[in-house]
Amino acid sequence: MRKTLRRSCDACARSKLSCDLRSPQCSRCIKRKTACVYANQPLTSAPTKETATSSSEHDIAALWLSKSPMALPVSPGPQSFDPFDSYPKTRLPRVHVQRLIQHCNIAFQYYPLDLNTASNPFVVSWWPLALADPALFHVSLQTASLDVDLRAQKGFTNSEILMADSVSLVRKRVEDPVLAFQNETMDSVVTLAAIEFGKGNTALGTMHIDGVKRMVQMRGGIYQVKLTSPLTARMVSWVSLVVMQSPQFPTQDESGVGDGIAPIPQWQEAVIGMHNPIPPNLAKLDLDPAISDVLVRLRNLFHEPLRFDLSSTDLHDLACFVLHRLLSRPTRSTINDISQASAISECIRYGLVLYMFLIHGPTYFSHAQLQYNATVQLRTYLENMIASLLPNSGSLTLWLLSIGIVASNGTAESHWFTTQSATVSETPGLSNWEDVRIHLKEILWFNSHQVEYQFRQRWEELFRITAV
Repeated sequence: MRKTLRRSCDACARSKLSCDLRSPQCSRCIKRKTACVYANQPLTSAPTKETATSSSEHDIAALWLSKSPMALPVSPGPQSFDPFDSYPKTRLPRVHVQRLIQHCNIAFQYYPLDLNTASNPFVVSWWPLALADPALFHVSLQTASLDVDLRAQKGFTNSEILMADSVSLVRKRVEDPVLAFQNETMDSVVTLAAIEFGKGNTALGTMHIDGVKRMVQMRGGIYQVKLTSPLTARMVSWVSLVVMQSPQFPTQDESGVGDGIAPIPQWQEAVIGMHNPIPPNLAKLDLDPAISDVLVRLRNLFHEPLRFDLSSTDLHDLACFVLHRLLSRPTRSTINDISQASAISECIRYGLVLYMFLIHGPTYFSHAQLQYNATVQLRTYLENMIASLLPNSGSLTLWLLSIGIVASNGTAESHWFTTQSATVSETPGLSNWEDVRIHLKEILWFNSHQVEYQFRQRWEELFRITAV
């Protein structure tokens, strides 16, 4: 018999801190290396053979690699997010709710760079909030239910029930002058916007986003939100970028001044000393200074991993910051109206945008359409420049085409990038993936098994085709 439904271990209760209720030890006790004692016995469930196999980090990574850039990562595994089974009540049967909690892979979809359930920010930070708030809990379940219903293709009965209750609960929070500006409310509204956009309800999604923007403005800007809750700030900044298909907030300057999205601390250090300036052949191209600056800083960050030591969260925030900065620049009306240097700058701009998406991996707020739009822009500028670019800047051309064949995989643009890359693959000195990687490292390369797998796979396919 459970003695109480107190939602924390003894250590967190004494410290008056939120507890993520993980079993056998919560995350705070693991970090502090202290005993983790619960007032009552958490519910446990024996993992099935399937879930036990998928829970290891090795298998999770392998499955992640086997998916396309748009695919969804796996669910968190057998560990229960709510070991005391004390989640808010819903109109759905208990068994169905428990299945949705296990299925709700919002953590790995929004933070695909961290596949560890013990440290993934959503697992550690999101669920303690959601399990204590009926509105956020319903919204979170709705994301899982919608995915389940879409896959089953048997209607959306459960999703409609959750959505109706979610909207009702969120409306009550928004109308309350105290609750309206709490992180749970903002997280709920942002997630509802993402759901509506995913269902094609652009008008409702835009309405939700506009509401979030007003909340952010009234709280003093995105930087104020970041100080209040880093997770909520990341939610707002990512969804404004990906769901709305364009930046909704400015970025701070290199010194961290302004109310926009802040750069990571390493960004400010990445230009000092210019350890990895752009190659001489690129420096002669008279690139746009703002785009050149992003390229230089990323080269320093990626090419000197021991110096900057980027964590998965750093990389997540870096990707968001760089995407906002690059996409906030005005798009050229037509390629015929700009110089050759400007066209090359635009190629690099969209190349960097796509590369950051590929590094980060799939997100809960699906970036498929935004990635596709950037791929179209890259082709538009590159196909008018490739003839003159290749003889003098072979490494840059190879880098841009490599990004294109990976980012366009499964889209209408894939044929063009594949054809151009196949032609380039016949260049003397290019006979295998290792030859290609040497050129890619001259421009920009992030050392990651997941990233390399995507590029290597596409190039090895091309070499097999051209060898026939």
